Amino acid sequence: MKVSAYTGKDNYFEDFVPGIVMRHARGKTVEAIENVILTNLVMNTAEGHFNEEAMRDTPFKHRITFGGITASLVIGLASQDTGENALAELGLNKIRFKAPVLHGDTLHAYTEVVSVKDADRADAGIVLFRHWGVNQHNKIVFEGERTVLVKRRSHWGDK
Repeated sequence: MKVSAYTGKDNYFEDFVPGIVMRHARGKTVEAIENVILTNLVMNTAEGHFNEEAMRDTPFKHRITFGGITASLVIGLASQDTGENALAELGLNKIRFKAPVLHGDTLHAYTEVVSVKDADRADAGIVLFRHWGVNQHNKIVFEGERTVLVKRRSHWGDK
């Protein structure tokens, strides 16, 4: 699998070719504040996210980060290259959390362009992305597919 650092273009619909795999430039270290505050805001009260003492005797040994935060961080890291010219998010499917994310883990994102197709409008097309996130040990922690309506250069780009 050939991985490029980014698409290297303006990230319009025409720039996405099935089979392209991008390693996104930025990484993010997960802090306790992201897990605690955001998990509270969505009212997820699972002890695995809050109770260090209860988690000490589990295989994880520590609190684990709420999966919604892991997914958001990975997709957020990918959006610099995949969402710059997005008009609409159409779907988020096949979400899998492959390994726990702990406070202090650093995540990096990768994206494969799975497919591109015309939309029912002339100014945009539909791109199916497969995203995955890896931690500092290069272990996959997240996988998911995202469908996006992306601007066409021919209608939105510099003329």
